[in-house]
Order: sequence, then C-alpha cells, then structure tokens
Amino acid sequence: MQDPRSGFEQHPAWPRVLEICRAAAAAGGSVQLVGGCVRDALLGRRFDEFDLEVFRLGPNVLHRLLGALGYRVDQVGRAFSVARLRGLPIDIALPRRERKVGKGHRDFVVDADPDMSVEEAAERRDFTINAISHDPLAGRTRDPLNGKGDLERRRLRHASHRFAEDPLRVLRGMQFIARLGLEPDPETEALCSGIDWNDLSAERVFEEWRKMLVHGVEIGRALRFLQAVGWLRAYPELEALVGCEQEPEWHPEGDVWTHTGHVLDAFARERLGDRDEDLVVGLGCLCHDLGKPATTRFVDGRVRSRGHEAAGEAPTRALLARMTKRRRLVDDVVRLVVDHLKPRQLYQGGAGDAAVRRLAHRVRRIDRLVRVARADALGRPPLQPDECRDCDWLLARAKTLRIRDRAPEPMVRGRDLIARGMAPGPAIGELVARCYQAQLNGDFEARNDALRYLDRMLRRQPAGNRPPTGDERTER
Repeated sequence: MQDPRSGFEQHPAWPRVLEICRAAAAAGGSVQLVGGCVRDALLGRRFDEFDLEVFRLGPNVLHRLLGALGYRVDQVGRAFSVARLRGLPIDIALPRRERKVGKGHRDFVVDADPDMSVEEAAERRDFTINAISHDPLAGRTRDPLNGKGDLERRRLRHASHRFAEDPLRVLRGMQFIARLGLEPDPETEALCSGIDWNDLSAERVFEEWRKMLVHGVEIGRALRFLQAVGWLRAYPELEALVGCEQEPEWHPEGDVWTHTGHVLDAFARERLGDRDEDLVVGLGCLCHDLGKPATTRFVDGRVRSRGHEAAGEAPTRALLARMTKRRRLVDDVVRLVVDHLKPRQLYQGGAGDAAVRRLAHRVRRIDRLVRVARADALGRPPLQPDECRDCDWLLARAKTLRIRDRAPEPMVRGRDLIARGMAPGPAIGELVARCYQAQLNGDFEARNDALRYLDRMLRRQPAGNRPPTGDERTER
C-alpha cells in the first residue's frame, strides 16, 4: 500500500485542493479527501478527480468561502450538500444525513450535517474501501472501517447497515469488482441479495454499467457477482444466457453466459482508452450472443445456433432500451451484434472488395466490428484462435479501401441530379441509392467515373422520365 500523498501531489489540481483546505481551516472548518481518490492513491492508481468532504462549516459559509477564492460552483445538491467546481476536477460535499419519509428507495430527505464526525460519515459511505479519508494539512489518513485491510485482501465489504438504503450500491459493487479485481464479502453478497432494483432510474443504472465496461479489468468476475446476488433477474436477456449450451468442440469454456464473461475479459485486455469507442465495443461484446437462446438447437447430435446474429437484434434493443435513451448508441451496438461473425465468414469465403464495402456500409466502422470479433474468438479458453487471421485480414482490406473507421462516402449526391435538371423528389433518392450500390460493388472508384456512370444511367431512363445529361444540355 502506497503513501497516498505521492499520488495527490502528482495531480495538476493539487494546489487548488490545498488552497481550499487552508481557507476552510482558517474559517474554523476542516477538509478530508475521501472516496475514490484516496482509494486509488493508496493503490498507486491514476485517478481523475478529487472528492472533498468539508466538516464544521455550514452551507452558506462554504459557499461564500468558495466565492471569495474565485471559484464558481456547478451542480449544487440539495441544501448545498454536493457541489462541483466549474472547470476543475474537484467535487465538494458536506456530510449528509438522510431521513426516510416513505417506503420507497427514493423516499428520503437529505440534509447537510457539518457537525457529523468523520467516523459517522465513513459509515454512511457504500464500501469500506471508499470510507478511507485523508487530511491534506495534517498529512494523516483515517481508516475507521479498515478499508486498507480490505484493499490489501482485495475484498469488497459494505461499510455499515445503512448500505441497503441505496440499491444502486449493488451495481457500484459490480463495477468495483470489475475494476479492482475484488472478491465480495459473503455478508455483503447476502445483503445485496435482499435489495430490490425496481426503483432505480435508467440513467443511474447505465452509468454503473458504463464504468464497468470502460474501466473494468475482470468484467467476467463482476457478472458472476451480479448472478450470485440474484440481480441477473433484472436483465432477462442476460439471464437467458445462463445454461444456454454451446458446441463443446468450439466452446469448451461452457455455456453462453460463461463465454460472454470471457469475451468481456478479452475485450478489457485490448481496450483502447477511448471511452466512447470502448463503450460501443464493450456493449457489443456484452450483447453479441443474445440471439443464441432463441436459436440454439440440437442438429445431428451437435449444438447449433443458426441465425443467432440477426436474432440478437431484438433482445439487444430491449436490454439497452431499459438502460439508455441514446438511440444512436443502441443502433451502433446492434450493427455489431448482427454482423459479429462476418469477419470470419468473409475471410473463409475469400470475399472481394465489394463485400467489404457493403459490410462497412452496414456496420459504419469495421474497426469496431473487428474488436468484437477478436474478443469473441479469444473468449473460448482453453482454445486459442489462429492469430485472429480473419480480423487482421479484414482490417487490412478496410484500411486499403480507406473505410477502416467509416462507411464509404457516396460519390453521387442528390445535388448532382439537380444540377442535371432533375426536380427534387423521391426519384432522386432512388437514383442516388442505385449509384451508391454500384459504388459498393466496385463499378467505379473515383468521382469523375461516378458522374459518368450517373450520366449513362440517366440516358437509359425512358425519354419522358429523364432530365437532359450534361452533353445533351450543351447540344441544346
């Protein structure tokens, strides 16, 4: 376990943190660093932002203090209990006390309580590993719940009996397990099993899944935790993978659920670090075999899942619709699911450039598809793929055709037809689509050739239905 100060001092926002701590002390308060920044600094891991908890200062005093230092505050929580400094990776909170006012998970009133002790504040956090605090001015780390010991043992343990007040903490446990390679404490696992998920908002749920996919290292372990605590029932599309058999010759690792965990672990080992791209591909890996439960059959004594790629679209959309309203993201993931076997199929079939172009048109980004296909191939231990030759081949062809990370741009547009005297309308769209299909087929490679193709196509139109071509307008 490292001295956390070395990690703090390397962060560019550290001077600002010290400035706030000194100002708070001068006003009669004290500041503790808490949560992820302390945990990750102890582990020698990089962290993005500081979480500060301010004691013995009321909300109004703290607000004036930050204003006097020239800071502007965004995202003010109720009773000024949580705030973010504009333009800085610093979150500031006052100790909070919740009062239950109803039966639902949301039926709480949150009040700031600056006079709460550090020990009580620690008990109100989610896990012991997040309940460690550090006083920057005194240089002292406080660990009333032995979170350091849990970090050393790689154990995930709830902070107190108050854990169950927020059901989101189960999903936070899931993503911490994935990110830090933790084993859940049996009591914590049992506690999670009794927590209901129904009142959680989609946005909060999706954020925890996003963190797991973008930052997780052992994602398969986290999925097994979700299964163990009974929360897989919240995701019936994933639950259906449990026990869905696969042909042992090709999948010696076991059922589709087990395979999916291995695929996500393989994805995590080759993650790019681009959070947007990693999210799309991670979701593609999560959902790639959701069509197998509906298509798996025994055929001639062997397990077959014919057509599972296309059958995966409906469950993928159903699963993601309950997590996010980002329609473009869902569409991008569905494209990867529906075509995730194409790299192998095209390679084995000796496909030409036209087939590669058509694939790029469907999936938009072949580089994403290759990442899903590679993880799929690597997610079958102890089998080792033959160096993923199909993926390497497809990526090289796409790079040569300049469609590695984009769909082919249409060389013929509607404005080209309008310039040839054609009135705007549905007919233009049909002709542009025909030209684009010819482009994908390789009938032309350059813009000038595309326009000559368009003119030839227009000449073949019935005389009463075609506009004059460029040559004909010149003759007139």
